[in-house]
Amino acid sequence: MPSEPTVPAAVEDPFALSEAVVEAMVELRPITATVWGLPGRDGEWDDLSPEGHERVHARLSALAARLPAHAAPGASRWERLAADVLADVLRLELDRFEHQDHLCDLNSIASPFQFVRMVFDVMDGTTELGWRARVSRLESLGEVLEGYRRSLELGLRSGRVVAVRQVQAVLEQGRVYAGEDSYFRTLPAAMAQAGVHEVALSARLAEAAPRACAHYGRLVAWLEEVYLPHARAEDGVGRAQYLREAQRFLGTSIDPEETYAWGWREMATIAAQMRALASEIAPGKSVPEVLDLLKTDPARCAPTVEAFLEVMRARQREALAQLSGTHFEVPAPVRELEVKLAPPGGPLGAYYAPPSDGFTRPGCVWYSLGTAATLPLFDEIATAYHEGFPGHHLQIGVQIALTERLSRLHRLADGYSGYAEGWALYAEQVMAELGYYEKPEYLFGMLSCQMIRACRVVLDLGAHLALPIPSDQAFHPGEAWSFELGVEMLETMGGVQPEHALSEMTRYLGWPGQAISYKVGQRVLLELRRELERRLGSAFDLKEFHARVLGSGNVGLDHLTRLVLDGEE
Repeated sequence: MPSEPTVPAAVEDPFALSEAVVEAMVELRPITATVWGLPGRDGEWDDLSPEGHERVHARLSALAARLPAHAAPGASRWERLAADVLADVLRLELDRFEHQDHLCDLNSIASPFQFVRMVFDVMDGTTELGWRARVSRLESLGEVLEGYRRSLELGLRSGRVVAVRQVQAVLEQGRVYAGEDSYFRTLPAAMAQAGVHEVALSARLAEAAPRACAHYGRLVAWLEEVYLPHARAEDGVGRAQYLREAQRFLGTSIDPEETYAWGWREMATIAAQMRALASEIAPGKSVPEVLDLLKTDPARCAPTVEAFLEVMRARQREALAQLSGTHFEVPAPVRELEVKLAPPGGPLGAYYAPPSDGFTRPGCVWYSLGTAATLPLFDEIATAYHEGFPGHHLQIGVQIALTERLSRLHRLADGYSGYAEGWALYAEQVMAELGYYEKPEYLFGMLSCQMIRACRVVLDLGAHLALPIPSDQAFHPGEAWSFELGVEMLETMGGVQPEHALSEMTRYLGWPGQAISYKVGQRVLLELRRELERRLGSAFDLKEFHARVLGSGNVGLDHLTRLVLDGEE
């Protein structure tokens, strides 16, 4: 008797499966839901305990088991992209569980220790409903921190610990979170200033704010008394872990020795350009002397923090008004951008918080300025373009706006740092091409920002992989990297202020593989641009290139290369 013909199993719709992942994230990770701007969980916390992580692992594993082995016949380009991004997100998530990263998730810049505090920055602070969510989170902050402590404790018992330097940096931040200058202590006044005067809610907040400080204080005490004595002495993570982390951030593999040598070449090229500009800014002065001038000259610095912020706001307004529709396609909601001062306690520098899904919350550039006596502007112009428009704000805003093309998971997920930071660094350079550094000192500042990113390539690879400083370099030839040498390079060759240089080097050591993503991502984008220029000749259009890159959404660099080069067909 003839057998029945085999009917191919239906291939699950990648958009529907992506939506299931979003729903799981919202349910299991309320912090992520708030950052994404998805309502309903703003008063709740992730369960950061070992049991909570196991629930996330089980849920994501079940979703990964539903991934199709191949695309459906006749699938569109965007269906294939949704499937690829979905597989990437789940693979990266499950890889973290496989390596038990959640048991040692502690560093100076991007760990739950900071995220629990920072999530309040993107919560609604204008309505009574928003403040009820804030108060609810404050009241249960002790539970989330206790679960987090238990996961770190499990890592400690199993030998999965971070370096002493990262613990010390976190302790310094935590003392601010717990102290008299804590952000949490400012919340009662902020609620009153917002015009929310509900008596019972005000009483709850007045009680919860100091308790939140106390909860951080208890975690700090445990980290100092129990965890710190067992933290590892070595800062570097070694080759195997480093290459795994770099792949996560880039979405491509690198040859570490080739990339290390390329980083040194980039530094030499940028240094020559800076020397030429230094002679234009202050004839007869060296690059370090010009850097000192630009950092200390009152005429070249903002007189107050508010004046500094207003300069940055004006830059964003001007760029958005002049470049929308000319060199970049800017969706209407992306033309709104806020610039604010970050609460105290976090690492120094600027960072970007994306808009919410649907743009009910605008994107915002936050500045953490520390206690510096002066507020130089020369290098902050490039930083404004990097963090705001046409950098992160444009890239992420376009991605969120592509509702008819990308899955919601793709539009909201963080994706790859190589794509995001590569684009933002590329944006700094494009603004030079378009003439937006109207003073030589601003162009010099852009080059100094590029120099810092080139230093990052050298420092990150050198420190984590124990690569020696080349013998033909003027900077400590042949020596082994140390924390102190890294800080010295950032100060002398990158022009970074001492306090900031300490924070930067600590960051690289605690976040292996992320620091190289800026220059490596920019390198790939410039190579793609040159290749399209070669293929298209006079038909090459810069605006179209930008639309092609941003129209893919955040993807790994290997995937981006295929999308951009095949997009012409």
